[in-house]
Parts: sequence; structure tokens; C-alpha cells
Amino acid sequence: MTKHHAWVILRLLFVILFISVIVFLITWIFSISYPFWIAALLVWMFYPMIRWLRKRIRLPNTIAVIIALLIGLSALGGALTGLVFLIIFGVRSISEFVPQWIESTSRDLQRFFNESIFPLWQQLTGAVDSLTPEQQNALNNGITTLGTRIAESFTEGGQGLTNTLTQIVIFVPASIVVLVFVFIGFYFIGKDWERIFNYIYAHTPDPAVEKAKAFKKMFQYRVFGFLRAQVVLMFIASFIVFAGLLILRVENALTIAIIIGVAEILPYLGSGTILIPWTLYMFFTGNLSMGIGLAVVYGVTVLVRQAIEPKVLSTSMNLNALAVLISLFAGFQLFGVVGVFIGPFVLVIIVIMKDIGVVDDLLSFIQHGFKEEAAPPLRTKNKS
Repeated sequence: MTKHHAWVILRLLFVILFISVIVFLITWIFSISYPFWIAALLVWMFYPMIRWLRKRIRLPNTIAVIIALLIGLSALGGALTGLVFLIIFGVRSISEFVPQWIESTSRDLQRFFNESIFPLWQQLTGAVDSLTPEQQNALNNGITTLGTRIAESFTEGGQGLTNTLTQIVIFVPASIVVLVFVFIGFYFIGKDWERIFNYIYAHTPDPAVEKAKAFKKMFQYRVFGFLRAQVVLMFIASFIVFAGLLILRVENALTIAIIIGVAEILPYLGSGTILIPWTLYMFFTGNLSMGIGLAVVYGVTVLVRQAIEPKVLSTSMNLNALAVLISLFAGFQLFGVVGVFIGPFVLVIIVIMKDIGVVDDLLSFIQHGFKEEAAPPLRTKNKS
């Protein structure tokens, strides 16, 4: 190993350590101040409206910020209200035939008990009577142990449900407090946005400012592409489910397909949260044809999504399909379902850093170290 190679390795380790420290600091700072970062993001999104209200309608800055905040709250409330009405409409449509399902299920359970469980119990009772006392004791001990384990399982499940409900009860007030801080932060940050921006701009080196502008432009392009890809995937899933339900002659097929399409925002689980229990119910109640049909619809939906998701994401965000596939799998393995969004997001950040030259600068530093500043031009003395 030469001295040059040793310096390259040291600079590589330094870059890795530096990036790790930066990621840790950003994560820590965000964890203790995320309501204000969310507020800053909202101000950035609504600031064109604030500027328009100030310049076109001649409103004071404070009034413009308050109106923009109210408009944003109205838009958010309208979206949530529309989603709630859609869910209510779907539940009302489904509830029309849920009682029939419950009635048929009770009849099937009674018939299953009478035809299968009760005869099997009679056979087991007769077989137990023919056993020796030692064998009967062993069987009774085994049944007792099995009952104890089942009871422990139910106890653990109840504790888990209780913990979940407790977390929900704690989460709701905490969320309200966070929203209050977000709204207050929106007002103060929006009121002083230009002053804050000018202060940061004045104290930031010019190369960093140019990188930040390029990052903003590319980030908008990639993020909007990601959102567009998710909408396309949800629409495709809804269309496949709608076509399958029409073939199966299911009532309210459009409503169910829309609900399943919205659920597709959770990849790997989305459509399965509705179609898998529905399929199992059909099999359990003896409706094999419907169960097989729903299983086929779910299988086709999953296969089509897995096949086109990397391509749709890569096309919408101008990324390599293989890189998107790797980021999806790696994010899912590291962070679960949420990682399906985190993985492509991290990939987008890396690609943007490459596009604006940050990655190239780091590689150049690792290979060659710091760049030498150009010497200032020599001034010639005037001869008198």
C-alpha cells in the first residue's frame, strides 16, 4: 500500500464518519423540533399564495399569513371530510348485505359443529373410555397444558390490544398538541419568512446557495413524480379489482374497488387488508367459487403491482428501475411497510445529490483531497 492509498482510505473513513454524524444530527434535531419543520414546509408550500395576497389584494403580511393558514386548514378539512364521506358511503353500501353474511355464517357454523365437531367429540369420548387410567391421566394433562397455553395466548393478545388502545389514547392528545404547535409555527414562520430566508441566504456561502437552489428544483421534480406514480398505481389497482368484481358479479363493485384502491397506498398490505379476509370468509362459509375468484383477483393485483411498480416509479421520477426495486426491498426489510416509502425517498435524495454534483465532489475529495485555490493574478507595477 502506497502513501496515496492510505490517504484515500483515511479520507473515505472521514467522509463516512462525517455523513453519519450529519444524519444523526439531522435526525435528532428533527425529532425534538419536527412541528416547526412541518410548519416551515407548509409555509414554503403556501408562500406563493401569501405573496399573491400581499401584492395583488394589498393585504398586510399578517392578514395574508392568517388567510393562507385558514385556506390550508379548509383544504385539509375538506380532504378529510371527503375521505370520511367516501368511507361512510362504502360502509353503508356494504352494511346492506352484511346482515345476510352474519346470518349465513351462523347457520354454517351450526351445521359445521353438528356435522363435524360433535361426531368427532363422540368418537374421542369413546376412545378415551377404552384407554388405561395412566393413558387417560396423560391425555388429561396434555389437554390441560394445551388449555393453559391457549389461555396464555389470549391473555397476551388482550394485553397487546390493551397496550395498543392505550397508545392510541395517548397519541390523540399528543397529535392535537403537535397540530397546535404546527399552526402557531406556521403563523410566526410565515410572518417572518422573508427575513428568515434573507438571513440564511446572507450567511451561506455562494456555492452552497447554488447547490441548494439546484437541490430544490430537482427535489420538486422527483417528489411530484413519486406522488404521481402512487396515484397511477392506486388507479391501476382499483381498475383491476373493479374488473374482477364485475366478472364475479359482486354488488357495489365500484365502491369496493375505490376503497381497495385507496388502501393500496400501503404497499404489500394494501389490497390484502380487504381481499384476504374476504377470501377466507368465502372459503369458510362454503362459497368456494367466490373465494377462488377473490383469490385470483388479489393474486392478479399483487402480480401486476409488483411487475409495474419499479417501472412506474422509475419513469415518473426518471430513476433506474433496478435501483428502485432494490430501494423498495431494502426499505421494506429495514423499516417494514413504511420503508417502502423511505427506501425510494432515500434513493431520490442520493440521485439528487449526484445530479447537483455533491457526490462527484465527495468522490473527488476522497481520491485527490482538497482542491488547491487558484493563485490570485499578479498585479504589474506602473512605471512612473
